[in-house]
Amino acid sequence: MGFTQQGPLLDNQYLEDRLLRSLLRRVLPPATLAAIEPGLTEFGELVADWYPAQVAAHAEQPVHVPFDAWGNRVDRVELGAFWREAPAIAARHGLVAAGYERDHGPHARLHQFALAYLFTASSEIYSCPLAMTDGAARCLLDAGNKVLIERAVPHLTSRDPAQFWISGQWMTETTGGSDVAGTETIARPDENGRWRLHGRKWFTSAVVCDMALTLARPEGSGPGGDHLALFYVEPRRPDGRYRNLTIDRLKPKLGTRKLPTAEITLDGTPAHLVGEARHGVRRIAPMLNITRLWNAVAAVSLFRRGLALARSYATRRVVFGMPLLDHGLHQETLADLQAELEAGFHLTFFIAELLGRSEHGHIDDAHAQLLRLMTPAAKLMTGKQAVAGLSEICEAFGGAGYIEDTGIPTLLRDAQVLPIWEGTTNVLSLDVLRVLNQIGSLQPWLLALRSLGAQITAPELDPVSRLIRETASRAGEWLGQHGGAKDAAAAGARGLAMTLARTLALALLARHADWTMRAESDPRPMAAARRFARLGINRLVDPAAVEARMLATDIYA
Repeated sequence: MGFTQQGPLLDNQYLEDRLLRSLLRRVLPPATLAAIEPGLTEFGELVADWYPAQVAAHAEQPVHVPFDAWGNRVDRVELGAFWREAPAIAARHGLVAAGYERDHGPHARLHQFALAYLFTASSEIYSCPLAMTDGAARCLLDAGNKVLIERAVPHLTSRDPAQFWISGQWMTETTGGSDVAGTETIARPDENGRWRLHGRKWFTSAVVCDMALTLARPEGSGPGGDHLALFYVEPRRPDGRYRNLTIDRLKPKLGTRKLPTAEITLDGTPAHLVGEARHGVRRIAPMLNITRLWNAVAAVSLFRRGLALARSYATRRVVFGMPLLDHGLHQETLADLQAELEAGFHLTFFIAELLGRSEHGHIDDAHAQLLRLMTPAAKLMTGKQAVAGLSEICEAFGGAGYIEDTGIPTLLRDAQVLPIWEGTTNVLSLDVLRVLNQIGSLQPWLLALRSLGAQITAPELDPVSRLIRETASRAGEWLGQHGGAKDAAAAGARGLAMTLARTLALALLARHADWTMRAESDPRPMAAARRFARLGINRLVDPAAVEARMLATDIYA
C-alpha cells in the first residue's frame, strides 16, 4: 500500500492554548483562577474529543419537515446529533450562566468567554443561539420588565438542562438587515388586549428557540425606527407546535450550515411588549452589544482552531525532504497569522473584561465610553482577521485544505459570516463614528493607550510604543480634518475604525508581552507584538485623495 498522509490532531484545547492560559494568569486573582481552571481543563478535553466526529458528520444539515404523513402542518426541524445534545452541554458547563453568576464578581464575563472561546470552534456554531440567549438575558434585565424577567431570565441563565432555554433574535426583514427602520411587521392588540404579530422575518437564526426578541410596529404608529417596539415571543406551545407561525424554508447558506436559519411568517403570533410601545431599536441595543462580543470571540476561536490544525499538520507533512514546519517561508506565514491572532485575542478579551467591570459597577466614565466605542470596532477587526487568516490556513494544507471532509473548509465558510452578522463592517464603522460624535473626541481611546503605554517598559518594545504614539497622533489629526465633514468622515469611517481597533490591539498585546517577559520568561508574545506592528496598524484614508486618484485613473469611466 502507498503512502497515506496523517491528518492534524487536536490535544486538550485549554492546556494547549498559551494565549488563554497566560491571559487568565495575568488578569484573574489566584483564587479565582484556581476555582475555574479545573472546569476549563475538563472542557478543553471535551471540545478536542468532539472534533473528529464533527468532521466525519460535516455534511449533516438540519431538515425542515413542513407536514406530517397525514398532511397536517407541523413545521418540524430535525437537527444534527450535536445540536440535539448542545443545550444540555451549554447548561451544564454554564456557557451563559457563568456570565451572570456572582461568585467571581467582575471576572464572571472573563470566565464565561473563556468557555465560549474554547467551545465555539467545536460547537457547529451553536455559539450563535448562545450569543442571542446571553443578549436576551441582558436586554430583559436592562429593560426592567419584572414579569418577563421572572418568566425568562432564570431559564436563559440556568445550569439545569431541563430548565435551560435558548433565545432567538428576529430583526431582519426583506426591507433591510442593519437598517431596521423599514420593518413591516405589524403588532395589533386582539380582543383580549394581547399583542399579535403579523409579518415576515427574513433571517431567524436558531428558529428552534424557546423564546425570541423581535421588532414590530404597533398598528397606527408612525414610520421610522423610533416608532418600532420590542416584543417578547414564545414561539412554540408545550407540545412543540408553533403558535401562529409558519416556517417558509430554511436558508441554504454558504456556511454555518448546521445552524437552522429560517424565513418565517407571523400570522397573529402572540407577543408581549418588553417596554413602551416605541423606541424598540434602543431597547435592543444591549442585546446587540453582547452578540457583537460573542461574534468577536467566535472569530478568534475559529482562527485559533485553524492555526492549531495548521501547526499540527506542518509537523506531520514532509515536503522536499523535511517537515513543512521546518521550512523558513512556512514559519514566516504561520508567524504572521499568529501575530494577527494574538492581537485580535487580546482586544476581544479586553472588551470582555470591560463588560464584566461595567455590569458589576467597577468602571469609570472613560472606560464605559471606551467599551461603547470599541465593541463594534473589535467585532469588525476580528471578523476580517478570521476570514483572511482562515483563507491562508486553507492554503497551508495545500489541496487538502480545499476538500470538504478534511473539515478545513468548514472553518473558512463558517468564519465568512462573522463580518456580516450583527452589522457588516461598514455598518459597524459608522457605529464607531456615531459613538465618537456622541463622546465628542478620541479621549477615552487616547487615555487607554497612555495607560497601557505606561505599562510597556521593555526596551525591545520601544519601536512598538513609538508606532502606537505616532498612529494615535495621526488618528487625532484625521478626525480633526474630516470629523466635521459628514460625508468625508463616513467615507473614511472603515479606515478610522480599523485603525482604532488595530492600535488598541497592539497596545494590549505589547502590554501583555511586557508582562510575560517579566512573569513567565516567555518571549513569544513580544515577538508577536513586534511582528503585528510590522504588519501595520494605520488604515486611515483621505477620502478626497482617494476620489481624486479614482477620477485621475478613469475608474468611474
